[in-house]
Amino acid sequence: MAWDEWEQLKAQAADGTPAQLRLNQLPAEGGGGGKPDLVARQDDLGAVGHDAFVLHGDLVKKVDIAGAGMNSDHAGSTHQAATELSGSGFTMGDELMTTLSVWESQVKAVRQACAHISNHLDYSKKLHANDDARIAAVIAQRDGTELPVSELEKYFK
Repeated sequence: MAWDEWEQLKAQAADGTPAQLRLNQLPAEGGGGGKPDLVARQDDLGAVGHDAFVLHGDLVKKVDIAGAGMNSDHAGSTHQAATELSGSGFTMGDELMTTLSVWESQVKAVRQACAHISNHLDYSKKLHANDDARIAAVIAQRDGTELPVSELEKYFK
């Protein structure tokens, strides 16, 4: 709402003239009509779940700095460097170990989040597809076609 419009509304309110509020937006396309049926697409859930799965795999393969260059003691090259620096009296060694620890915990958290997202969306996709099939079997017209939402609305008035 522009400042001059606000001033005009305040003046109308002071005069006792009923004010009308106008939102600054475009009208909905087609006047808000559109198709009356409710449609849920599962492809989006599957795509996001797949991307989370791929990201999880990439994180496992590409950002494991703790395990990179592992020696016979199962210490990665970053861990080895931190130990060497600390053993030589450099405080940088302790800081590098702290950095490695924080990095590992954050990567683990992101991997767990990706796994959770992937698993949840796969589960949701399957669950909703089963629900849709069951509901479609229960709510159908006599000829077996889907009952449109406009017909369903009659039952809720």
